[in-house]
Amino acid sequence: MNIRSLTRGDGVVIGAAVVLFIASFLNLTSAPSCSGQFCPSVDAPNAWDSLSLLMSMYLAGIIGAVLVVVGRSLPQPKKVAGLDLTQFGVAFTVFAAWTAFWTIIDAHGSGAGMILGLIATLALAAAAVASPLVAALKAPLMGAPSPAAPQPYGYPGAAQPAGGYGYPGAQQPYGAQPGDPSLGGQPQAQAQPFGAQAPAPAADLNKDSQAPAAPAGDFAPFWFAVPVARPLYAEDGSPTPIAELAPGTWYLAVDQRGPGLVAQTQDGRRGVLQDTTGIQRG
Repeated sequence: MNIRSLTRGDGVVIGAAVVLFIASFLNLTSAPSCSGQFCPSVDAPNAWDSLSLLMSMYLAGIIGAVLVVVGRSLPQPKKVAGLDLTQFGVAFTVFAAWTAFWTIIDAHGSGAGMILGLIATLALAAAAVASPLVAALKAPLMGAPSPAAPQPYGYPGAAQPAGGYGYPGAQQPYGAQPGDPSLGGQPQAQAQPFGAQAPAPAADLNKDSQAPAAPAGDFAPFWFAVPVARPLYAEDGSPTPIAELAPGTWYLAVDQRGPGLVAQTQDGRRGVLQDTTGIQRG
């Protein structure tokens, strides 16, 4: 279960379920009005005093919220009787909102628990249904972490500057001769006798034998993160995914494959990410 795969719609679902749970402990009916000196005290029931209303409205909505969140956070959807957990959860939330609406219509003097429960179930059902459809609700609830900053020069594995020891123009160690390649110096041209012709450059002698250098590609590798979990397909075009890219993890794009990207996972596997909409570049 990947927490970073949750969307804003899932956050609304979780918040509405918490409000619905709190509403189950509040009064279902308002206190009766009384006049005169004698006013009997009446304990108004809550949802836990009515088993039918508790199961069909409050617990049904909470169970639906749990199924929706769990179903959308799993790497692979779990199906029961041909339907995945998310579809079951949406059905539970809609049923809870339907029960709350007609119960409050039929009730006389609804209390805080009933009113708050109706609001919570309506918000719960709306978020569960609209999360895959509304772009604002499909955005990730938790942003992807920033890629690690490059290490400065001097750390193990860090790139060294081009003017280091042994590079052209670098300072030579004490006692090294300018023409001694073993100590990092550059070879010097040897003096030629008077009248002797200088040898032809090696590049000219091998000009015909050297193959032209292949032009460098225009694609530059970069790090990226996906907004939601997306499958990674094999490079040979197989329809079966070889891995799944999860939000909150940075992957390396190594090549362009039509509208998709050739991505490399952290364990070294490579595949094609066909859906690149909404990716975050590092």
